[in-house]
Amino acid sequence: MSPMFGLLIAWGILTGVLIILLIYKSTLTMHEDDSIFLNESESQMHKDQVEVLAKMRKITPIVKVLGALSGLMILVIAGLFIYQGLTNSATLQ
Repeated sequence: MSPMFGLLIAWGILTGVLIILLIYKSTLTMHEDDSIFLNESESQMHKDQVEVLAKMRKITPIVKVLGALSGLMILVIAGLFIYQGLTNSATLQ
């Protein structure tokens, strides 16, 4: 297995996890309300919104890190691909 193939597999797995987290985050935001006007009897809705916000705060940094890593890995893969292309063309001449 070449290093390029290993990097592509790692990038695919990382990006797959990122996509799954983005889908999960979007389902959480569907349940999030911009503003809620509650009285005493509707405190369960307030608890639900607090839970949704806590989950969003937990997921957001993970999504940012995985997005940055995925972008960095694709740049490394592209650089390695260009480097291999240049070295192969230089050896053929």
